[in-house]
Order: sequence, then structure tokens, then C-alpha cells
Amino acid sequence: METKVLTVDPAHPEPAAIADAAAVLRRGGLVAFPTETVYGLGANALDAAACARIFAAKGRPPNNPIIVHAADMETARQVVTSWPESASRLANRFWPGPLTLVLPKNTAVPDLVTAGGPTVAVRVPARPVALALLRAAGVPVAAPSANLSGQLSPTRAEHVLRSLNGRIDVIVDGGPAPGGLESTVVDLSRSPPRLLRPGLIGPSAIETIVGPVERLATAGQPDAVLRSPGLLPRHYAPRAPLECVETAAEARVSELASQGLRIGWLTFGQPRQRLLAGVTTIVMPTDPAEYAAHLYAVLHELDDAGVERIVVDLPPDSEEWLTVRDRLRRASA
Repeated sequence: METKVLTVDPAHPEPAAIADAAAVLRRGGLVAFPTETVYGLGANALDAAACARIFAAKGRPPNNPIIVHAADMETARQVVTSWPESASRLANRFWPGPLTLVLPKNTAVPDLVTAGGPTVAVRVPARPVALALLRAAGVPVAAPSANLSGQLSPTRAEHVLRSLNGRIDVIVDGGPAPGGLESTVVDLSRSPPRLLRPGLIGPSAIETIVGPVERLATAGQPDAVLRSPGLLPRHYAPRAPLECVETAAEARVSELASQGLRIGWLTFGQPRQRLLAGVTTIVMPTDPAEYAAHLYAVLHELDDAGVERIVVDLPPDSEEWLTVRDRLRRASA
């Protein structure tokens, strides 16, 4: 299969290109497109055969569910069987945006999308390109990140092409995904609600709308039926082995460099005064949102540079850094 790239204006996507991509979705094809978080790989969420192509293209394990993307709240409500008041309050506050809600699924949603579970994860993305595509397609779109399973999520169209060229029909290139990390996932099928995956919207912001939210204590096991993507112990990983260091990162980097390895080092805070031979040193932002926006792109760059090991100075252990630390921990598992 030849993967076609359609380049569109990020803020005002050209209708003809969007119509072409939407037609591919309606006929059961696969379309990668930018959201405000990362690039997603979309298929008609109500077409089991189309959704099976997502799993085949990504090499995705069947126990890992897929988020369903909708053009608006009304469409989102059509894929669930109940819509509590808490869902309305969260949707009114955060949609369109990087918040995914887990609710009892409608039987119209194929079991493959929900990994055989009784719930479905759904959200309304904020990116103009994504919303235009969803509206033009006229169907809810199942869309995990547009990369091979377990690898780094893509934040640019070139990341998608490098990973999935020849495996999917179309990539809609709408420029970089600004958020850089995946959406927050909250399970509303239980009481109290539970945070399944930290994301760009923090748990405190959720709690101001719906009250106390439980945190998921442990990662899902590889053979478990999961309620949300992003719960596998190892996920979002670069090709080069990555290790996280709480303290004394420079000593660890020096140790690995002395073994002749090509090292990528993500430092945190002040720039290092001493450059180490064989080490690509990148000083990451001290603002959590800026760090999140750059993280995957930087890890892609280090992979492209051919480093053999990546060492990361972990940011502080605080709620504002919860999402970044979660992704780094899973990448290093």
C-alpha cells in the first residue's frame, strides 16, 4: 500500500483534502491525523473490520482498547449507554480538549475497540484539523496514537510516516501536535471516578468539577482486559533503552559514556557547564507544559541521531509533573 500525505493548514484545513481523508475513513481505510495531544491513527469506530486494520498496522495487542473520537458531545453520547451528570459537567468544561471519559459502551461499538470490555473511552479533540475530519467523516473515529505499538507517540507527520509508511492509507499533515502527550483518561463508570491515565489535564482540575477522583495505584498487566489505553507497564518507548535517574544523573552518564556508548542525556534545570564526550545533552524546560510539549519530539530526535542509551533526569515528584513522570517511567520499564 502507498501511504498518501495530505498537507493542510493547521488552523484552516483545506476542505478538499479533508473530504478526501474523510472518504477513506468511510470506506474502511486508515487515516492518521493531528490532535492537540499527538497524531492519531483513525478508523470508523463502528466498523469492526476497519478497526481490525488499526491493530494490524500497529501490531497492537488485542487487550489494549482504543479511544473513540467524536465531533461533539452529541456524537459522543451515541457510543455509550449512560451519560451521568458528571460526564456533562466535565465535557462542558474540557471539551473540545485532551480529556477522555470512560463510560458503559453502546453495542454498536465493536468489542475489538473496547478490548472486549463493557466500557468505551471517548473524547472530543480540540485540534481544528481533527474536528474538521470528524465532521466530514460523519462517524465516530477510533484512534490510538499513530505509531507501531509500544513505541514513541508521534507529534509530527514525519514521525508517523517513518513508523507506518506503507501500512496505512493517508496521513493528514497538519503540523506539530502542540500538547505533546496523550489525553487524561477518567473512568466515570464507577463511583468515585478513577484517573486511569494522567494527561494534559491534571487530576486537581478534574476534582474541581466532579469532586474526589481515585488514582490508579498500579499499571495494568499485559494479559489483563484494560479499560483505557496507556496502562501497559511498558509504553511510549524510544528505540534506544531509556533509564530514569532521580539523583546523580551526571555520574551515570559519565559511567555509560566511559563504556564507549553514544548517550542522549535529558537534563533538567540548569544547563551543564561540562560537555561530556560522546554525549548529546539536551536541557529540558522547567515548565511542565513546555516539557510535555517537547518530550516525544526530543526522544524522536535522539533515536534519529543513533544514540545507544538515553538517560533522563527525572523532574520533581509532584502532581504538576505527574504526566511527564508517568510517560518516562513507562518508557523505561
